[in-house]
Amino acid sequence: MVRLFVKRGARGAVIALALLAVLAAVALVWRRPAYDPLAQARAAGMRIENREAPIPSMCYTKTDGVANPCWTCHTGGVGLNGMDDAALQSEYAFSDVGMTNHWTNLFAGRSAAVARISDEEVLAYIREDNYTPLREALEGLEGYPGYTPDLDFAKGFDEDGFARDGSGWRALRYKPFLGTFWPTNGSTDDVFIRLPPAFQRDAAGKPSRDVYRINLSILEAAMTAEPTESRPEKLRRTVEPLDERLAGVDLNRDRQLSEGVTELLGLPATYVGGARAEPVATNVYPGGTEFLHSVRYVDPDEPTLLATRMKELRYMRKVQGSDTWRTLNVYEQEKDKKMRGLLPVYAGTPDVGLLNDFGWQLQGFIEDAEGRLRLQTMEEHLHCMGCHGNLGVTVDQTFAFVRKVPGREGWRYQDLRGMKDVPQRGHSNPEVLTYFQRVKGGDEFRANEEILTRFFPGGVLDEATVRRAAKGGDKDLAFLVSPSRERTLALDKAYLALVREQSFIKGRDTLLAPPRNVHQTLENGSTGLEDAGRIYTDGRLHLDW
Repeated sequence: MVRLFVKRGARGAVIALALLAVLAAVALVWRRPAYDPLAQARAAGMRIENREAPIPSMCYTKTDGVANPCWTCHTGGVGLNGMDDAALQSEYAFSDVGMTNHWTNLFAGRSAAVARISDEEVLAYIREDNYTPLREALEGLEGYPGYTPDLDFAKGFDEDGFARDGSGWRALRYKPFLGTFWPTNGSTDDVFIRLPPAFQRDAAGKPSRDVYRINLSILEAAMTAEPTESRPEKLRRTVEPLDERLAGVDLNRDRQLSEGVTELLGLPATYVGGARAEPVATNVYPGGTEFLHSVRYVDPDEPTLLATRMKELRYMRKVQGSDTWRTLNVYEQEKDKKMRGLLPVYAGTPDVGLLNDFGWQLQGFIEDAEGRLRLQTMEEHLHCMGCHGNLGVTVDQTFAFVRKVPGREGWRYQDLRGMKDVPQRGHSNPEVLTYFQRVKGGDEFRANEEILTRFFPGGVLDEATVRRAAKGGDKDLAFLVSPSRERTLALDKAYLALVREQSFIKGRDTLLAPPRNVHQTLENGSTGLEDAGRIYTDGRLHLDW
């Protein structure tokens, strides 16, 4: 057929070439495997190479007796958090397996791979949507028992942070946790919360946005309350405007039911509406609470810095409620396991996620080699469990909600602009300033050269410049933790190179060069921080807004 077209002249040749192109495209599509987000995890099965995958890479930092990033996570337990793991600041206490740093990607140079990626290529890449294809692919899979993303980002959020898709998800605006979670270190993120259906209904069982607001505000007050404080007059929380008349509860204790209430004084005994049988507990989420968390590339041209493309999608659901006795008992059991040198074990599979001892089920998705989101393998899931299991700093095993901006300003999509660098509760200095002082850098490894240049001129911290982002200053948190355009693109390219390698079981940190301040192997013993007088037991998630 092709020869016949060619004999008929130039026109025939053009038609023949067009036909060949169509046939080639069809063949390419025919050969390309269908997008199955579960395939890679299922192929890996239950195989685990690093039994200490829950230990994050930051725990292998060389402190040199002067730099202490450990205090941010390992601190004196507060309230129901009975971990009190501040001793890990003073000495390394790894299992035999953990004394080898399995996060070898930290030491892999990727400068050549980064150089092959142009600015235009990486910008086009991070602006593609890989979330919607995941939703569509999972919806079409029969027999999949895990979480199928049900938040429609395309429909967006209203002025109060509620998802316009009617799913019940609500956006949080919060102060990101320290170090790794700052945009200057390679990633941005957003977080959403959803309470069970009963919390979204009135006492008659009808859906009620106003009742849902009240229940979310009660939860906000309960999770940010000082756990050791019982006096109602000391438990104050600024909240979005609420109508007490709908709940039939005097939330601000002024002895009348009013609309437009913007402060909770103390805590009611129970939640309201359809959840009126659910008791309110300080620093404990009700059973059925869900969180959705996306980790994203940094887009230098987006005012919020959040790119469209997700590096990861993380989901948590509290499948088992907990009370004071059960929580304290779990902490005691964990201490016993550590003393006996037992390695962590979690129930579950990638298809349904892993269950920690506190009743939280966690499931995660990460990019495949083509940038599509796929279910994490068993070992990749283990990576998530260390930070959401047994840390002295967490509040009911979570980070973000406790750090929510108070009131209505905290109920919208994540944005660091205008947010001030406030202190942790009980501290006098702003939080980022405290971090810089104690860590001697802008990340756990002291590898962020841009932060060192900006805020440590000549190796000395410029406190006055950092304080410009505090209350009363002319700057904000974005000023402190946003990377330059050059650094942003370099970090995006470095992570893209890692994605193409698909070597996440060796680490998923975004670094521009192998860090100097990281152990590859170590022996248990002193970190040198205690001798230097640099142990801090005051690390908190709670903030003094």
